[in-house]
Amino acid sequence: MQHQQQQRRMFTAALLALVFILAAVSTTEAGKKEKPEKKAKKSDCGEWQWSVCVPTNGDCGLGTREGTRTGAECKQTTKTQKCKIPCNWKKQFGAECKYQFQAWGECDLNTALKTRTGNLKRALHNADCQKTVTISKPCGKLTKPKPQGKCLLLK
Repeated sequence: MQHQQQQRRMFTAALLALVFILAAVSTTEAGKKEKPEKKAKKSDCGEWQWSVCVPTNGDCGLGTREGTRTGAECKQTTKTQKCKIPCNWKKQFGAECKYQFQAWGECDLNTALKTRTGNLKRALHNADCQKTVTISKPCGKLTKPKPQGKCLLLK
């Protein structure tokens, strides 16, 4: 009997603790001010249009680009942004176009050139890049086949 009374007291204490916790949480929640949702800003500003990156020195490295946008109520219609042109990119195809090139082809004996094709891998800042490009370079030293045996001409 004593055991049942002890269990009843523990149950009552636990129930009172639960009620107290729930009351504390509900008053805390009620005390918080509801934040009004921010009004979505309606803007007539257009998208930013960026110029190509112009290096500060030389034809690669750090530089800047100019951005412009249109709109009657735009707070800002022009801005300048820092940019970088990687120095190892093939600049002849546009400094902001990165290509993945295939292996060099065989040497064309008529032109003494070998060629390879590159597929566009990445274009920075919406640059206008060709999908595929082809480059050529001189074959280098052309070696003529050597005769198979030693020949000595004696007179």
